[in-house]
Amino acid sequence: TVVAVVLIVLVGAMAAYPLSRVKTKMNRLILSFIVSVMMVPPLSILVPLYTMLVNLGGANTYWGIVLVLAAINMPLSVFLYTAFIRSIPVSVDEAGMIDGANRFTIFVRLILPMLKPVTATVIIMTGTTVWNDYALSVYLLTDADKQTIAPRVASFFAANSSNLGTAAAAALIAAAPMVIAYLFLQKYFIAGMIAGAEK
Repeated sequence: TVVAVVLIVLVGAMAAYPLSRVKTKMNRLILSFIVSVMMVPPLSILVPLYTMLVNLGGANTYWGIVLVLAAINMPLSVFLYTAFIRSIPVSVDEAGMIDGANRFTIFVRLILPMLKPVTATVIIMTGTTVWNDYALSVYLLTDADKQTIAPRVASFFAANSSNLGTAAAAALIAAAPMVIAYLFLQKYFIAGMIAGAEK
């Protein structure tokens, strides 16, 4: 989950910066395509996805499921970052250029520190999706020792269906990391959610 979320945050932010700052017809088409991809159910592409992973040797591996979950959640990340960066005045970039900074330096030193609210939103929303993923993990990780938390909790429920207390404890432990993450990031989460609507 951590590796997938780090990829989603870094790649999403870097992709959103040129899409929000360079206003061309091509960038508008790319952003529209990214948003449209969000409407495609992941299970609808399961067969070609699994076939591709088998050909690449990524089936039943950690790096395979990390790349798949990161790619599936990337459109949401790009969309949120793009909306947020558009609310940051272009004068910030212009001030950096006057000081002799290039685009990458402006992004890393000026824009990236301003993205804390939306980054918290992306971490919580995509992190929860990755952490709770069941269907893809079941199909792409057939080895029980490599499966993510959701399939393991489901198996635990099946094995302890007569002991509801133990099963409930397993579900609570599985939910705890995301609840703790939200408690730490909640003040940024709300700001990140409404940032795109302010402009």
